[in-house]
Amino acid sequence: MIHELLAPAGNMESLRAAVNAGADAVYLGLKSFSARSFAKNFDKEEFIEAVKYCHLRRVKVYVTMNTLVKDNEVDLFLDDIDFIYKNGADAVLMQDFGMMMLVRKMYPDFNIHASTQFNNSSIDTIKFLYDIGIKRVVVSRELTLDEIKSIDVPIEIECFIHGALCVCYSGLCLMSSMIGSRSANRGSCAYPCRMIYKLYDGNKLIKENYLLSTKELYEGENFNELLNSNITSFKIEGRMKSPEYVYFVTKFYRNLIDGKKKNSKDVDILKILFNRSFTEGHLFNENIINGKSSSHIGLEIGKVTNINNKYIELNVKHIRQGDGIRIGNHGLTVNYLYDDKLNLVNEIYGKCFIKNTFKTKKSDKVFLTSSLYLKRKILNFVDKKVPINIYVKAIAGEKLLIDINGIKTYGEKVDRALNRSTTKEDIYSKISKLGDTPYYIESFKCDIDDNIFVPLSYLNNIRRESIKNYEESILKIERNIRKEIKFDKLEIPIAHYKTLVTNNLNDLTKDYDRFYTYDYNLFNKYKDKYNIYYIEERCKFKNDNLKGTVRNYYGYPNNSIADYSFNVFNIYTVYFLEQLGYTCVTLSPELKEVECNNLINNFYNKFKFYPNVEVLGKERVKVMTIKDNILNIKEKKEYTLENINKLRFKVIYINGLTYIYNYEETCVNNVNCNIRYNLEWLIKRFMLKWNIESGD
Repeated sequence: MIHELLAPAGNMESLRAAVNAGADAVYLGLKSFSARSFAKNFDKEEFIEAVKYCHLRRVKVYVTMNTLVKDNEVDLFLDDIDFIYKNGADAVLMQDFGMMMLVRKMYPDFNIHASTQFNNSSIDTIKFLYDIGIKRVVVSRELTLDEIKSIDVPIEIECFIHGALCVCYSGLCLMSSMIGSRSANRGSCAYPCRMIYKLYDGNKLIKENYLLSTKELYEGENFNELLNSNITSFKIEGRMKSPEYVYFVTKFYRNLIDGKKKNSKDVDILKILFNRSFTEGHLFNENIINGKSSSHIGLEIGKVTNINNKYIELNVKHIRQGDGIRIGNHGLTVNYLYDDKLNLVNEIYGKCFIKNTFKTKKSDKVFLTSSLYLKRKILNFVDKKVPINIYVKAIAGEKLLIDINGIKTYGEKVDRALNRSTTKEDIYSKISKLGDTPYYIESFKCDIDDNIFVPLSYLNNIRRESIKNYEESILKIERNIRKEIKFDKLEIPIAHYKTLVTNNLNDLTKDYDRFYTYDYNLFNKYKDKYNIYYIEERCKFKNDNLKGTVRNYYGYPNNSIADYSFNVFNIYTVYFLEQLGYTCVTLSPELKEVECNNLINNFYNKFKFYPNVEVLGKERVKVMTIKDNILNIKEKKEYTLENINKLRFKVIYINGLTYIYNYEETCVNNVNCNIRYNLEWLIKRFMLKWNIESGD
């Protein structure tokens, strides 16, 4: 299998770094709809430049449009899709299911990659994505290598191998949105997982620290196992990282893919560039939680050996003026560095001194967190050149031919020489002057008559023309015209339900239209007696595909209801889910009241019939779903996490997953806890201007 190395590009400088370090493809975002909205990203002119730069160097460009899209943003989203499609993007990464389906129908030859934000943790989801025509799936970071190897679907598999980790399954984290209105699903995560938390058992404080903060993913130790797997593309996280980080990490894994052995010095440089301590992650069943720090740690280089009023004495392996270091919890730049005689020096090994401007103590460790010297050294690269094969044919009486990798350029007829003949060496000397082009000659062949003459200035001109023709052939974009979509009317039975979410048998006799339960035994025992649905577990790799359930993963509907984990933000997601056969669709709890109202009105105005949708009346939503027992708590027992703002979140560990519930109940009306409402209540609540019974 040929493996792709996929590198991040948050801006043009990082893109150049990725390409010249050996990336086979880069992923980047435009100014909108990118899951890294705080990266610099690319405007449209920069995007065109980026595609040209990459394609001339045989590097693919994937565009991240992997946020959830609201109804009033759909036209802008599709305009951006149209732009990147027509300007040469090799694929688009997407999360929003409605937009995914629209793009599949409008641009059937455009490659779509399902973002990790789609929560690709289930084999059912992956099979489903393949069946609807998705080219590639970015698997959840929670999958093990054995699970990935067991995926028997002929779809390209993309897997993260380095960089920052989310503690929660991607696409299922609502914490940033619920506590600060910055949605991770919309590209503006506030990283609440990097904060300090207190864990309580009742009123008893168990522990306090960075309890949800993860380490950095690093797969350098067992990379050959990944090479021998079914993984198509190895992905480096880091669109918010520096160009030197992008270059060195890309070069590191390029060497591993090419069969070179890693060395300890390279790993040390990785640590200097960025790390929160390294882990091989869920791929190899390693612990992902740092717990002690949420910041860049750096590389340990020494310790504090003495302190006086003016200076701090250090004993270090090596340090330079301008280096960034951390001692204890204090970070600083070494602006003044002294030797053992207190003379200013640029660099030193062993004993040295810095000014005493902060509190520290003897034996505190010293970590190197940045290096100007290292940055300059890493970024001292020249633009990548790719090989070309050139063939020249210069036969008297025939047109001069220059062939570059099969692209032919013809010149004027070749004349016989009257005086000095043009030689093969003459032709090579002019044709090989490729200057600042991104090419070098791998092979050169020339068929030439004796006693011919081609002016040397003409050879220069036809060389430039042939290079231009060759580049135009590479950059030529053949794309189909955007197709219009016809939306058929769906026969949707509109339900007027008030639903109680409960695990209590006694609740089944209460005055509700239907019941949802997390208790499978309760569901199985009473499913024929009551209108009861089982809420399936989240993030199972292999699911039971039970009939008549509340689904937490994309797959085959089987007369099921789509739960709020489907992240439904727009009318197209509702339409295509119900077209697939989902009997009811739950709107995202991230949508506000007015947005729920608008969605239903927009649906009717667009499709001329009514959707069967549901909203959370008042319910504590799961703001995080985390693999494993990361807090080391007892199974099925309730605990509490408290953040720095004293907000308290219920936590429970069950069936291999840690669930964190919101600090308050999500509520669109002041109603009782754990109730969901269907269309009839929405009509009453929002006073929508149409009537279900008459069909108006």
